[in-house]
Amino acid sequence: MRKPVIAALVAAVVLALQALSPAGAAGTSTYRSTSHPVLFVHGYNGSAQNWDTMVSRFKNDGWPVSHLDQWQYDSRQSNATTARQLAAEVGRLLVSTGASKVDVVTHSMGGLSSRHYAKNLGGGAEIDAWVSLGGPNHGTDTANGCLDASCYEMRIGSDFLTALNSGDETPGSPRYATWWSPCDAVINPDSSVSLAGADNRQTTCLGHNGLLTDATVYTQVRDLINS
Repeated sequence: MRKPVIAALVAAVVLALQALSPAGAAGTSTYRSTSHPVLFVHGYNGSAQNWDTMVSRFKNDGWPVSHLDQWQYDSRQSNATTARQLAAEVGRLLVSTGASKVDVVTHSMGGLSSRHYAKNLGGGAEIDAWVSLGGPNHGTDTANGCLDASCYEMRIGSDFLTALNSGDETPGSPRYATWWSPCDAVINPDSSVSLAGADNRQTTCLGHNGLLTDATVYTQVRDLINS
């Protein structure tokens, strides 16, 4: 009678260990040894914690903590200043992980500094996949009501955006992708998000911050950067 009991206990322990593993109980890890570290860039008045839900999902899919960088910065300063700081953070992440490139996942205004980095500061050679979730890539009228340097740059027709969008909107070798929602009340017009030469995707009716936590958006982003 003891053997069946022992076998049942062993099976229970195995299941418990599987549940604690990064891949989860089903063993569905999608992380590969060739996967790049991911740098997450929040938006205006945001914080690194904005990414908690998405980062948790990456962890559950096998990404090690060392490869998930929830970066924090002063979102009131010029996006050009942030881009220089971003370049330093990418350099730090590459050294700490031994990777040759990073994937950059951005929300809202976070897309602007990272685009400036890619276009003007050599970032194009260090980014594999670049993702914009609800980015004001061509400006938004909601920026007309704030006065910070970065907010001025988000206004439609600003000097910063005019320069950023001049010529090729998706320069270099990165794989550019954007996600936009028809129910995003922060980015007006909706067409601001899409970039010429990018993989531009429409979501379901999500709010601006809903792009950060929606399970379908996460799966699409994960599959895109891991392809």
